[in-house]
Amino acid sequence: MLEHGIPFDLSPRVRRLVAPNPGMMTGPGTNTYLLGREQVAVLDPGPAIDEHIEAILKAGDGNIRWIVCTHTHPDHSPAWQALAAATGAEVLGALPADDRFQDDTFAPTLELQHEYLLQTPEFSLRALHTPGHVSNHFCFLLEEEGMLFAGDHIMKGSTVVIVPPGGDMKAYIESLELLLDYPLQCIAPGHGAVIDDPRAEVAHLVEHRLKRERKVVAGLEQLGRADTDALVKVVYDDVDSSRHEWAKLSMAAHLIKLQQEQRARQHQDESWELQDSTA
Repeated sequence: MLEHGIPFDLSPRVRRLVAPNPGMMTGPGTNTYLLGREQVAVLDPGPAIDEHIEAILKAGDGNIRWIVCTHTHPDHSPAWQALAAATGAEVLGALPADDRFQDDTFAPTLELQHEYLLQTPEFSLRALHTPGHVSNHFCFLLEEEGMLFAGDHIMKGSTVVIVPPGGDMKAYIESLELLLDYPLQCIAPGHGAVIDDPRAEVAHLVEHRLKRERKVVAGLEQLGRADTDALVKVVYDDVDSSRHEWAKLSMAAHLIKLQQEQRARQHQDESWELQDSTA
């Protein structure tokens, strides 16, 4: 159940609390996960909303030892500060990316590296660097259960917005493919319910992004040299126009990926064309 403020057992090791911040970009609200009972790790503490912080502290029952953040967007990390002050917990994560949508208060006591392993008598939690949504994004694999805490790397029922410069479509697709190297059994996303067929979900997301990339290429073939206002109408003709401003952010990430691969180029007037175009 995705009810705000009520701990829900996903397994004997994992409980989920949903923050009271529902919205278009957050779905039912940000998922905060509590791992362990005797020594608790709080994964993605969420927004600095007093009632959510109180619910986490109550569920932690004096046993919170670690605060772990997938990334530093304002709906995922800001509650770290109040929780750390109340518990003295160690804070694990990566420093904020250099873009305009970050929790600049975030100051981890341990800055994560790829494959870092947090081990307790109750669980083993492996950090996997998964840039793409933003450059400092990590997923975490609960090794005993094959449960992947995916933050905003994967969300149930929708695709993730990739916002340059912190977001990177090429890195995102490569990070998705990286996950297939690990023994995943399910995905616990930052928003929404658990995903039970992780390999199929990852494969679907990779194909979805590559399909959209093909539409970007086709749009440039159709329009020739074009700005993003014109291109988004062609590339996202299957998305309501009220969402085109958000769509342009992910489309820009696709264009940058094509530029990195020397398949497209941007001009000084910010228009785009295919690299081999003679237009």
